[in-house]
Amino acid sequence: MAFTKGRKTEIVDQYKKWVNQSQAVFVLEYSKMNMKAVDIARAKVRDAGGELHVVKNTLFKIVIDESGMPKSKKFSDKSSIVAFSHNDPAAMAKVIADITKNTEVFKVKGGYLGKQLLDQSQVKALADLPPLPVMRARVLGMLLAPASQLVRTLAEPARSLAGVFKAYSEKEATPAAS
Repeated sequence: MAFTKGRKTEIVDQYKKWVNQSQAVFVLEYSKMNMKAVDIARAKVRDAGGELHVVKNTLFKIVIDESGMPKSKKFSDKSSIVAFSHNDPAAMAKVIADITKNTEVFKVKGGYLGKQLLDQSQVKALADLPPLPVMRARVLGMLLAPASQLVRTLAEPARSLAGVFKAYSEKEATPAAS
């Protein structure tokens, strides 16, 4: 289907908007695609805080060129469907890995994390990272560990002294009760 120049400009502007709003962009190849597969994939991507759109390769290439992102020849081969991650790139990469697992409909071409080009193996590595809340909890735990250890170290002499006083008072109380 041919687009007018005005319509192409609108489409490029929409692609730019999606790319600018995204923390990560994942490009997938599709073949033998049906609406059921697309609807399932879109629902999973939406649940992860993103969007999934079929793009016209030549127009998407214009957006990539204008944004200053590194180019990849793989992205203009065959048909492309693009997942735009607005919140958590690792969660979106997990969704992409789930969508592409055990299917011939979708295959990962690569993507972008910010403006850094990712190949298939890097997208898989990103998918293997724990989700953002888990990462935050781990960092918080690492930050709090030295502080709690310091508090325990400072409190230990007082705790020991309290134990001595308690033992002494119990020892004094036992003969008086007899």
